[in-house]
Amino acid sequence: MLKLAIDFGSSVTKIFRIGSGIVLFEATAVTVSRETGEIRAYGNEAKRLLGKTAEATDVIFPVYEGEIVDEPRAGALLEYFLAKVSRRTFGGIEAVFCVPCGCPLSSREAYYRVAKAAGISRVNFAETPFLVALGQDVPLSESNPVFALDLGAGKTSAAVFSLDGIIAGVTMYVGGSNMDVHIIDHIADLYNLKIGILSAEKLKTTVGSLIENDLQTTIVNGRDITTGKPRSVAVTSEDILFPIRVYVDKIIEYAELVLRKLPAEVSAAMCKNGVFLAGGVCGLAGFADYVAEKLQMEAHLASDVHTAVILGGGRVIGSGALMKKICME
Repeated sequence: MLKLAIDFGSSVTKIFRIGSGIVLFEATAVTVSRETGEIRAYGNEAKRLLGKTAEATDVIFPVYEGEIVDEPRAGALLEYFLAKVSRRTFGGIEAVFCVPCGCPLSSREAYYRVAKAAGISRVNFAETPFLVALGQDVPLSESNPVFALDLGAGKTSAAVFSLDGIIAGVTMYVGGSNMDVHIIDHIADLYNLKIGILSAEKLKTTVGSLIENDLQTTIVNGRDITTGKPRSVAVTSEDILFPIRVYVDKIIEYAELVLRKLPAEVSAAMCKNGVFLAGGVCGLAGFADYVAEKLQMEAHLASDVHTAVILGGGRVIGSGALMKKICME
């Protein structure tokens, strides 16, 4: 049986295959004909068309804020991804899906239906805080609690847990996509310039920073709101600090709520062990230092913030013992 870990995210889908490692990293997007409903492009090819398609074509993201919102297209997209990374094998496919902390039964049922439609035989679910730790080779046990944050595009999960389960955790509808939308509005107010979602995302990933007075600079192209003409401006890290910090502060606020729910002995362990971080938002310059200062504990940043969760998923699908301990019932 072919064994896969799948992070079917709001922005990007990643797949880990036992024996091969990470075999897919593509946008969770499709382009669809408005007239016929036919899917014309998948994955990265579809995302490149965002904001550039004719009126007869839509770019659709079938996963939104960690929830599957368009099951037929999600199933078609997942089937397309599976065809890219594997040939159909006798015995079928077993997969572990990486899902937010406390993922409700209704959401898991939607993932299950989509997985079955795409041809997956056995479906399991693992919560991302566990996978953040496993993806960084953090040793897990019943007696040593771990605090982890997974900051995705649509959702952020924060949890303190051991191999016995989650002690306290929360998932919030705050992530990198919120920052992108706020950056669009902020650039419009600051420079009278309308930019698209891909430009906002590029701004965040190239000069996004939580360091005060950071003057990294890049050029962004857009449309002058007054004249309607194309125009370019130079944008610094300082220019977009506010829309980024608003959401990071909100994430830290929820993380603090998790810490307040802990028994005294677990809190003591958190002071010693610190917090483990993964997810695209963690790539912002100064992110780990900012979190460490706000939470007053050491912050451990994954060596690759984009892949820690899927690597953790790979460890789970490859271990029967971890499957039994970590996968949701």
